[in-house]
Amino acid sequence: MFHSFLYVRQKIMFSAYQSYRPFCFLQNNPPVPSLRFFSATSNPDSFTVSYLINKCGLSPESAFSASKFVNFETPDKPDSVIAVFKSHGFSEPQITSLIKNRPVVLSSDVNNTLLPKIEFFKSRGVSSRDLAKMLSNLPTILSRSLEKHLIPSFDCLRNLLKSDETAIKAITTYPRLMTYDLDNSMFPNIEILRNYGVPESNIVKVLHSKPRTFLRSPVVFKENVEKVKEMGLNPTKMTFALAVLVLNFMSKSMWDRKFYVYKNCGLSEKEIVDAFRKYPTFITLSEEKVVKKMDFLVNKMGLQSSLIAKRPRVITQSLEKRIVPRGLFALELLSKGLVEKEFNLEALFEASEKMFIEKFVNRYEADAPELLKLYQEKFDLSKSWKAGTSRLQRL
Repeated sequence: MFHSFLYVRQKIMFSAYQSYRPFCFLQNNPPVPSLRFFSATSNPDSFTVSYLINKCGLSPESAFSASKFVNFETPDKPDSVIAVFKSHGFSEPQITSLIKNRPVVLSSDVNNTLLPKIEFFKSRGVSSRDLAKMLSNLPTILSRSLEKHLIPSFDCLRNLLKSDETAIKAITTYPRLMTYDLDNSMFPNIEILRNYGVPESNIVKVLHSKPRTFLRSPVVFKENVEKVKEMGLNPTKMTFALAVLVLNFMSKSMWDRKFYVYKNCGLSEKEIVDAFRKYPTFITLSEEKVVKKMDFLVNKMGLQSSLIAKRPRVITQSLEKRIVPRGLFALELLSKGLVEKEFNLEALFEASEKMFIEKFVNRYEADAPELLKLYQEKFDLSKSWKAGTSRLQRL
């Protein structure tokens, strides 16, 4: 029996592969003689595989795999499905991706199920480009009921975010929102934040920027909220909501690893916790970035790690665009006696480019042209540094 199955599979794959050529999505020109489809009296699996290869762009292997989930004897229905996608701006690669990930879509009832779902999203303001990207990346959305799931889920998001536009932004940022049961995932977590006194405006900001934050298990979500509360953060401040966001994207082992890295860079556990309370996203930096930035700030500039811990936002600045060029420039100013050893880290690394030039270049009117040229040299030098800290030590 097993050998018979293998024989049939090989025969189907061989027949489909023989007729393979670069795919043509419903081209107006008739197919060349070498492109044949199996008739209705042929093996329907063979026809399906051949169609998936020739009209949908799937590889023979992917086509055979997809044929386990969809089967048709004539091209009428799948042709009409592909035509709908093309008419709504889907590119050929996007159609191929969508069919590969959800082949059953080719059996959709175009007028009663597929078109109403596409038209619903477009009626709410989703652009053709965003819709094609969203559905080709996550075609599972099309399996959800329009009346029982998609419309209620979108309406709930709109009511929470106050407009169709912001709801669209949330679902295009994280399309999986439209596949979840929001009543049992997102909304219990939102209610947890409300119960802890987090303002609605802060909840909306997090939902707008990182909607997947609220899709954790309510049990785990509440544990993370309680952990943030125990650290002493104020629920009415935005840092509380941001800290919850960070913890919901981080496992305990990852959290412990971050502490280990910062401790190796000279910070105490209390300093790390205090820094997290001030600027939660500083804990999300990769180990490599932390080591490189701390190496420059401590070993090159001579700053105390405890001083950096008091301004955790500094460590989140770009190494090549902020920390290295401004740090090297500050050392030059120090050597010229124009600044004191006690650098104002906020002014040095966090200020906008305009404010930085005003404070550290233009204020020295007599030397301004020379200083501006020097700063540009340091900036160009920092851009050429991409490797490890060994190169940095020679700057």
